[in-house]
Amino acid sequence: MNAISRRAITGIFAPARQGINLLSHDLSQVQQMRGIRVKVRNGNLEQALAVMQRVMQSSGIERLIKQEQTHHIKNSEKRILARKILERKIKSQDHARKLQTILIKKVRGL
Repeated sequence: MNAISRRAITGIFAPARQGINLLSHDLSQVQQMRGIRVKVRNGNLEQALAVMQRVMQSSGIERLIKQEQTHHIKNSEKRILARKILERKIKSQDHARKLQTILIKKVRGL
C-alpha cells in the first residue's frame, strides 16, 4: 500500500486527537474514533480491501456514511425505506417473541 493511499485511509478513519469527552459521545461516535486497520499481506491489496469492506459493514461505519448523504431523497424513496424499516422492525419483534417463548418453556422445563 503506498503512502498516499495509507494517508487517505488513516485520514478518513483515524481518531480525532483533540480533547474528547467520551461521556458526551454516543456509541457510533466512539466507533468512528477507534478507526479501522487492515493489514496488507504479501502486497495483496484486493484481499485487504475485501477485508476492510467486511469490517466496515460489521462495525456499522457503512451505515453511518450512508446516513450522511446530503442529496435529496424523493418521497417515493422515503416511503420505500420507511416500509423496509417497518418490516425489519416487525420481523425482529416477531423473532424476539418466539425466542422469549422458547426460553420460558426451557426455564419451566416443558
